[in-house]
Amino acid sequence: MKKHQIRLFSSVQTRITAVVATVLLMVLAVNIFAFRQSSETVQQIQDVFASNAVIMNLADTLEAAQGSMYDYLSTKSSGSLENFYRYEQDLRIQTDDLNGQNAGNELLMLEKNIRFMTQSYLAVSEEAIQARRARNVEEYKDAYARASTLFEYINNYIYTLNNKRFSRNTENYLSLLGNMRSVERMSLVMIFLVSAFALLLCVMSVRAMISPLRSLSAAAESVAGGDFSVDVKESQRADEVGVVTNAFHKMLGSIRTYIESQRESMEKEAQMKENELSMEAHLKEAQLKFLQAQINPHFLFNSLNAGSQLAMMEGADRTEHFLSRMAQFFRYNVKKTEGDAVLSEEIESVDNYIYILNVRFAGDIHYEKQIDAGIDLEGIRMPSMILQPLVENAIQHGIHDDHENGVVTLAVDYVPEMENETGTDCVRITVSDNGTGMSRAQLDRIMTRDHSPHPEEEEDKDSTGIAVGNVISRLELYYNRENLFSIWSDGPGTGTEVTVLLPMEKTME
Repeated sequence: MKKHQIRLFSSVQTRITAVVATVLLMVLAVNIFAFRQSSETVQQIQDVFASNAVIMNLADTLEAAQGSMYDYLSTKSSGSLENFYRYEQDLRIQTDDLNGQNAGNELLMLEKNIRFMTQSYLAVSEEAIQARRARNVEEYKDAYARASTLFEYINNYIYTLNNKRFSRNTENYLSLLGNMRSVERMSLVMIFLVSAFALLLCVMSVRAMISPLRSLSAAAESVAGGDFSVDVKESQRADEVGVVTNAFHKMLGSIRTYIESQRESMEKEAQMKENELSMEAHLKEAQLKFLQAQINPHFLFNSLNAGSQLAMMEGADRTEHFLSRMAQFFRYNVKKTEGDAVLSEEIESVDNYIYILNVRFAGDIHYEKQIDAGIDLEGIRMPSMILQPLVENAIQHGIHDDHENGVVTLAVDYVPEMENETGTDCVRITVSDNGTGMSRAQLDRIMTRDHSPHPEEEEDKDSTGIAVGNVISRLELYYNRENLFSIWSDGPGTGTEVTVLLPMEKTME
């Protein structure tokens, strides 16, 4: 009984803590809102008078430039000249922010006049300095007089602009001040509403916690008086009150119902155990099949290597060479299916594949390579198993019915950035044939990666099983970009050309 009392106390404490925390968070949110609104209004007020500060800073810089020029003209001091050029640079930067276009706004027109008059002032000041360097007294005195006149005009314009801006900014300041007071009043109203809602929430929460306990207390008194017909419904609450209510409900249930529930529980446990054993058996079977799938390809090219060594021992050089090329081909397929490769490895795989086919078809496969000698085949990385499937498609679907006249060509060259759509320098690989060609519908199916079966296309049992759609997807995933693959044919009987672009930014990593 003591344990249940402690849990009940903990439950009530947790709920009260949650209610109090909710109320505090709501009050905190209102205060944060009020603080942010006030901060934004204060920032706006500061921004109102920032323009006046900019103009006053411009006036100070102009005054400093005039003084530096006067000092240099009087003393020809290098320090004064350096100060003048520094202030000149500051003036140019400050006036660049002023309006330079014609406008109907009086303030903008004043900014424009100040900007262009300052530029004229700097030009005349430069004339005076250059004349002083040349010791032309009359010329630098005349230029200084003109610069001083412009200096006075600019100061007058700055004074006028500053006064007008101050007058307008004062109006904006009063408006923002009114907004701040409105925010303060709104914050007070929100605090009052949140407080009222918090009080209501506390009352409702306490009532929700006490009401089930009162009902359970009344039912317990009835049972203590010998009335077992009291119906205590199961509670959906997940706290300690719900636990006590459900325990009381079970106590009033019949013994038979209790035994039946125990039996069903045992059956469920047995079923779960059986399911676990079945899952373990299926897992072991899957692991065994996975190991077999790894072992079989290795067994294949290891057996080919053994056959190659046996043929070499017996003096069958052509057979030994054939088996060796077969072993290299399958070893590359097993090692590179999930990784990447260098371009030279991909070309070597194609060479092995063509060699194997020519042994099968008595040299009927005509294959040509056109590789730019300036390309470093060893330094260009790319997804593996890209070229062999393309050459395989050219043979199986392009020149399959005309090996005698059919030719498959593999070309590798360099394409600069401005001649492709990838935005970088690329190595271009082209696989072309002079075979049956393709219709527009077939080209569209390949580029949209439509893998649905078509009656006119027969499955190739000798294929390595890597479709063109797979090649396109792996290229896009590897380089994280599109437009790397294209295929073209002028129609049936005109041959087919497939182009793959390998971005150099990837290959140089």
